[in-house]
Amino acid sequence: MIEGRGAEGAHYNADFTADADGVAGTAGAAEAAGAVEERAVVQLVYRPGTADTLAGLRVRERIKRTGLLLRGVFLALWAAHWLLTTVGRGKVDGVSTLLFLLIVALTWGYTRLQAAQVQRIIGWQGEYRATVSAAGITCRSDHSTLIQKWSVFQGYRETAGHFVLLSRDPNIMCLDILPKRGVREADGVDRLRALLDEHTTRV
Repeated sequence: MIEGRGAEGAHYNADFTADADGVAGTAGAAEAAGAVEERAVVQLVYRPGTADTLAGLRVRERIKRTGLLLRGVFLALWAAHWLLTTVGRGKVDGVSTLLFLLIVALTWGYTRLQAAQVQRIIGWQGEYRATVSAAGITCRSDHSTLIQKWSVFQGYRETAGHFVLLSRDPNIMCLDILPKRGVREADGVDRLRALLDEHTTRV
């Protein structure tokens, strides 16, 4: 009887050890999966500024080119008009010169004026908290939450300080600007770039 109990005890202990190993293995697998999932998500916290909007608008200009072309033609026409007027009169007219310089300043600073206008619209919302994952981009502030799937974007372009995502519509009416300074993790910028490369394309 003592030997039988010993055998049963050994069998019980073996089963218990196997169950414990199984539970530990499952817990380890879940922990590993959680770590992988956590690395597949990048969090950004930032307060949008005029420089951020300006970076996005400049990217859109370089891709569309239409706005740059139209402003260049407009400025060239004014320059030709001023030059012909000056040659025709035989002297430089102060009023026409002042008007021409004003046109140059407005044409040159048009994008900055746009950025300042956008900043007045969004600046009051304060701090933004963006989450980039396989599902898309979710951006929250104290007043709103915007969720966008990857299918919204035609692609992205990287600058020195930003990732700029461009909407799929022909006029690129929507820009998502992700400042690199908003990433808090040491390898966050690299992981963010990898997420963008995986779910959209560089343009």
